[in-house]
Amino acid sequence: MGPLPRTLELFYDVLSPYSWLGFEVLCRYQHIWNVDLQLRPSYISGIMKDSGNKPPSLLPRKELYMTNDLERLRQHFQVPIHVPKDFFSVVFKKGSLSAMRFLTAVDLELPEMLEKVSRQLWMCAWSMNEDITDLQSILAAAKEAGMSADQAQGILEKISTPRVKNQLKETTEAACNYGAFGLPITVAHVDGQTHMLFGSDRLELLAHLLGEKWMGPVPLAPGARL
Repeated sequence: MGPLPRTLELFYDVLSPYSWLGFEVLCRYQHIWNVDLQLRPSYISGIMKDSGNKPPSLLPRKELYMTNDLERLRQHFQVPIHVPKDFFSVVFKKGSLSAMRFLTAVDLELPEMLEKVSRQLWMCAWSMNEDITDLQSILAAAKEAGMSADQAQGILEKISTPRVKNQLKETTEAACNYGAFGLPITVAHVDGQTHMLFGSDRLELLAHLLGEKWMGPVPLAPGARL
C-alpha cells in the first residue's frame, strides 16, 4: 500500500484569475502527489472586507502590472486567461456572488461536477469575456461542463436558499479563520500540521512541505519526469 493521501483545501473564487491558476495546477498534481484535493468555493469580497485588504486594481500601477503578469502567466501555466474588456466593471460592480452560490449549491448537490463547473465559469469570465452575473451565462456554463438542463436549472433554483447562503458564508469564514486576506489560499494538512499558503506562486513551496517533487505548472508536459 502507498502512503495515505494528504489533504489540501483550495479556497477560491472564480472572480480571481490567480485562483484559476492554482486550481488548474493542483488538479494536475493531485494524483501525482497522492493528495486529497478538496475544493472550497468561497466569496472573495467577504474575505477582502474581513481582512481590510484592497484589490490591486484600485491602484493604476498595480492594475497595469497585473494585466502584464496574467499575460505571462497564461503562457507559463498554459491556462487561457484573458483580462476582461471591462475589467473594473467585472471585478467591482458585478462581482461573483451568484456564481459562487451556484458553485456552493453544486458542491452540496452534485459534488462530482464541482471541478468542471468551476473551470467553465472561469472560462466564461476570464477567457470568453462573458458575464457570470447573468444567470443564463451560469446555466450555459453548467451545461457546457456536462450538466443536463434540468440539473443546471435545479441547482440554480437553490442558490437563494438558506442552506446554500449559509454554506458559502461558513466556507468564507473558514478561509478567514485560516488567515486569508485574498484568494486563492491552499491549506495543507500534513503530518498533523496545518499550513496556509496564499496565491498561485507558492506551489513549489507546497511541494516541499509535502515532500514531493515540483515539476513546474504543467507536470506532464513533454520532457517532464515523474
